[in-house]
Amino acid sequence: MNSANYFPAIWLVIVAIVVGIMAILAATSYFRRAIGNDPLVQSQFHRQILRLQQMRWVLSLLALAIMGIGLIAWYLAASKKETADAKVRAGLFRQYDRAKIWEAPDPYLAETDKQADLIAYGRNLVTHTQDYFGENGLVRPASINGMNFQNCHLDAGSKPYGNNYFAVASTYPKVRARSGALETTSKRINDCFERSLNGEALDTTSREMRAIVAYMQWLGTGIPLGEKPLGSGLAEVPFLNRPADPVKGLKIYAEKCASCHGTSGQGLPMGADSPRDYPPLWGDKSYNQAAGLFRMSRFAAYVKSNMPFGASYQNPQLSDEESWDVAAYINSQPRPENPFVQTDWPNKLKKPFDHPFGPYADTFPEFQHKYGPFEPIVSFYKKG
Repeated sequence: MNSANYFPAIWLVIVAIVVGIMAILAATSYFRRAIGNDPLVQSQFHRQILRLQQMRWVLSLLALAIMGIGLIAWYLAASKKETADAKVRAGLFRQYDRAKIWEAPDPYLAETDKQADLIAYGRNLVTHTQDYFGENGLVRPASINGMNFQNCHLDAGSKPYGNNYFAVASTYPKVRARSGALETTSKRINDCFERSLNGEALDTTSREMRAIVAYMQWLGTGIPLGEKPLGSGLAEVPFLNRPADPVKGLKIYAEKCASCHGTSGQGLPMGADSPRDYPPLWGDKSYNQAAGLFRMSRFAAYVKSNMPFGASYQNPQLSDEESWDVAAYINSQPRPENPFVQTDWPNKLKKPFDHPFGPYADTFPEFQHKYGPFEPIVSFYKKG
């Protein structure tokens, strides 16, 4: 039987015995004091009083012994469980292989981690962000839009090529061209709060931030520092030799996407028994223009490997052209403006080919930087 099952019952028995002994000691102590107030009785019953004192000592030692035995048994069981857990954990660590698609660690590694509670809380924050920061949020109400982290990072950031978090622990902190500065994991998380969730940054010392960081670090279990495993982030989609077309994208959206996200792109609420929701794709409740998915290549890659529901990088449901065109349609719709347009990408030479806001270090227009064709832009920078 697992010690977690029988130890509570044992401790109830131990506490009951010890409480009973203490009650007896209290009664005998009261009786002894009462006798001590009468010299005549004390002299007549001297031997009985001595035995009473000896009995009190025996009972006190018995109570201590019972408590000691209980503590020793608990320590031995805990040590045995810790050793067994360590043995099981050692067998669950995956061997890193650059040539193989990386997958999330075994859940048992999270359940038996020293930060198990924090990791579980972090996963819940990623999956149900609205419950904590949405309109009626438990932590900071009405501080984000109508989306969850999971809407952009599928399966709580654990799906291969689902914009996952696999490489976060192994690659941060790092210098990012977007900010032109060294960024920590906390800074990267706050970028999501301020851009994808169009909300307020978290206090980096808060329990919520520590929990999300702990969860991301757990997802990176077994990945060597500096490595970006196969399957992390998003899979690239080959360029078109034309601009992505929002008009064609509208037809694809109506056929493939509107049933979940609505004809007006405002999404549908999660049903009572549904494990997923359908986030707003544009409008005030969606991601703003500074979010990574507002870049056409990022959204096309996201769609190609993950949409409509049930698609994966192994079983895509849209062609490359359809992915680009529906991305163009969705990202042509109104949404919150870019609040960082004046500060992002301080070095214009390092702006991505599909960053839709100038100025640029080239002569290609903003329209082409947003919709393509992108190959001429990429070739221009490759030539130096």
